[in-house]
Amino acid sequence: MSNTRTWIKAFRLRTLPLAVSSIAMGGFLASAADAFRWDIFLLCILTTIFLQILSNLANDYGDSIHGADSVDRKGPSRAVQSGAVTMAQMRVAVIVFVLLSLSSGVTLLLVSFGLAWKGILFFFGLGVLSIIAAMAYTMGKKPYGYAGLGDLSVLIFFGFVGVLGSYYLFTKNVTTFSLLPALSCGLFSIAVLNINNIRDIDSDRKAGKFSIPVRIGREKAVLYHWVLLIAGISSAVVFTVLTYTSAWQLLFVITIPLFLINGKAVSSKPSHELDPYLKQMALSTLLFVLLFGVGMILS
Repeated sequence: MSNTRTWIKAFRLRTLPLAVSSIAMGGFLASAADAFRWDIFLLCILTTIFLQILSNLANDYGDSIHGADSVDRKGPSRAVQSGAVTMAQMRVAVIVFVLLSLSSGVTLLLVSFGLAWKGILFFFGLGVLSIIAAMAYTMGKKPYGYAGLGDLSVLIFFGFVGVLGSYYLFTKNVTTFSLLPALSCGLFSIAVLNINNIRDIDSDRKAGKFSIPVRIGREKAVLYHWVLLIAGISSAVVFTVLTYTSAWQLLFVITIPLFLINGKAVSSKPSHELDPYLKQMALSTLLFVLLFGVGMILS
């Protein structure tokens, strides 16, 4: 088995702030509704981290099989592609994180719902769907990521499922207005994926991975990136206008320059220089969520 450092690198820890952002947003919304619970929150975070690592490992495995992870790729080398981890070892790791995700998820549902089986069964099905989505992105004969459906999946799971699902686990309710911050999280998460796909546009095209940037070309993908950023900010602004009680709710506006910096970099920098802006976008999203949430609590 490869050493610990190799596996930590394979886990892609820099993606975790993005995964945590949607749960944090759900927690902040629940806190504003006086329904926050630390046990539910921590189990949500743990389950989400397991799912994100599962997705990263499955992506490493699937892209190595289908050829997207190759010498032509401009991003960091992957565990299987580089030979640091064998296919068999990665399959075992994927299975381990499937089991960890299920164990943590079931515990979360029992803590949240008790023995209310209707709620448990619905969210268990949602959890299984999340696991399948994490694996099917690049694994299998027809991975949906290669058909350009990754953006839609990210919107669903990092936006609506992550935010609204966690919010429901606290409150047993979903409000119409909560769709807007969920949309912000989803759109910013797509922006992270879009940077990744713009960076890898040439190697993805050769591997037959038809991401949105491969389909529409770099110039339009940059425009698409700006749409994602502006729409994400606008959703937060609309939510704030509709629920306004205090100027504290505008605290998230501090993060707008960070998103503008990201958009400018994606517009002007060559593909091989985009990798740092994946992390910058993920951390900007987390900071946005934290300030958005603190603003709600203080208002």
